[in-house]
Amino acid sequence: MHADGGIRSPYTEMAQFLEATGQGVLEQKRREAELLFRRIGVTFAVYTEGGDPERLIPFDVIPRILSREEWERLSQGLEQRVRALNAFLADVYGPQDIIKAGRIPAELVLQNEGYLPQMVGFTPPGGVYTVISGIDLVRTGPDQFYVLEDNCRTPSGVSYMLENREAMFRLFPDVFTRHRVAPVSHYPEELLETLKSIAPAACQGEPRIVVLTPGPYNSAYYEHSFLADEMGVELVEGADLFVRDKVVYMRTTAGPQRVDVIYRRIDDDYLDPEAFRPDSALGVAGLMAAYKAGNVALANAPGAGIADDKAVYPFVPEMVRFYLKEEPILQNVPTFMCEREADRDHVLANLDKLVVKLARGSGGYGMLVGPHATETERAEFAARIRARPGDYIAQPTLALSTVPTLCDGGVAPRHVDLRPFILFGRSVRMVPGGLTRVALREGSLVVNSSQGGGTKDTWVLDDPLAPGQSQSMGPQGMTQSMGGMSQTMPPMSPMAPMPPLPGRRGPANDPGQGGR
Repeated sequence: MHADGGIRSPYTEMAQFLEATGQGVLEQKRREAELLFRRIGVTFAVYTEGGDPERLIPFDVIPRILSREEWERLSQGLEQRVRALNAFLADVYGPQDIIKAGRIPAELVLQNEGYLPQMVGFTPPGGVYTVISGIDLVRTGPDQFYVLEDNCRTPSGVSYMLENREAMFRLFPDVFTRHRVAPVSHYPEELLETLKSIAPAACQGEPRIVVLTPGPYNSAYYEHSFLADEMGVELVEGADLFVRDKVVYMRTTAGPQRVDVIYRRIDDDYLDPEAFRPDSALGVAGLMAAYKAGNVALANAPGAGIADDKAVYPFVPEMVRFYLKEEPILQNVPTFMCEREADRDHVLANLDKLVVKLARGSGGYGMLVGPHATETERAEFAARIRARPGDYIAQPTLALSTVPTLCDGGVAPRHVDLRPFILFGRSVRMVPGGLTRVALREGSLVVNSSQGGGTKDTWVLDDPLAPGQSQSMGPQGMTQSMGGMSQTMPPMSPMAPMPPLPGRRGPANDPGQGGR
């Protein structure tokens, strides 16, 4: 919020609001937000700590704010990066030109567990592999953002971005009238249009789209049901689908209905017991055969995980140069690959200064934050690295930016990252903003929800209101108008329906079932 001894311009109004608002009011708003999220069922499941795994992600009521200028630069860099990642996937499952040119080691790609031989020689509908991407960014200075990692498999968190915004509409309507905040509520419509755009050539008429979930015991099940509900499409499990003559059908009360596009939230290994793990009860037998026959589209494409592997990550800037003939707009965090002897020696000698990660880990697990670790923890990690060096990468501990956060002792700085969501179909689409994750413990750099992190609403401020424009908050929500045109963004309803209980969902397309 501060820079050079003063308030940064995007935070001017917010700084005045915080100064005029007491700790008690903010605490009351936080309790209201928790009650709201608990009523609706906005949860995240953690299965590693015992007890009730379903919990609320802590929500901080002070938004993270970006200017329109900052967002425009970020969005250009994000589009460039996603296009390069897609080009990389098309190449490594096709001619492998980047490997032949010596720009990336062959063994790093071809021997990687994320590389699926089943995808070699096959081009997905529309030529798009990463239809939905979540790119994690960190800020280290007024004009410097780094990409921390790419999420190209089944990125999650967008439902929390949307629910955070609706909660802020409801909790702070007066604050919204003092800011021109770019809307994000149209993300489900953008997602639906993107999924329609990748429908296979065999699709006749309007594409039938479904969201494929592992079921209510998955940590992100709330998001699966939320997005299906918002898009107006069916939420299905593997048992709801079947394949006949290489065509995917959905079981419904009105009989089988053909499916054209599947937004899958199931990992590659479990998608199809005939192609991957034979013991999978989550997927659909014959799905890959239907996919490769051109009768169904999958978002994201199987095998897209090779593009977000942490050992491949250091080569993404080179992908931008190789495929797009451009210089990267967004930079990587400098990365040491422990499988290289020189890098490994450096990491082992500087464990107290580095962050060490599993090359194929996620969720903040298997990570060592060197400056905050004990001597015993560093010694244990050193042994792991020596035993399996190819499993680890290391990065310097960056001076991450902080934003105002409501803590027990008042408003205090906490470290954050940002995950914008990029949609890639016939074109690239983004809503302005993303999911800001915040490390709630003082000094902590770990923002993952599974590791105790929380979330914030992310505001991208449009230019000041121009002549003829107005913005107001009323019973129907935020209304922005210009001339004779207006747009209303509804607030979260106080009587929002409760989500269906796990195990109580009826057959797909059953008109008797409702809710998220």
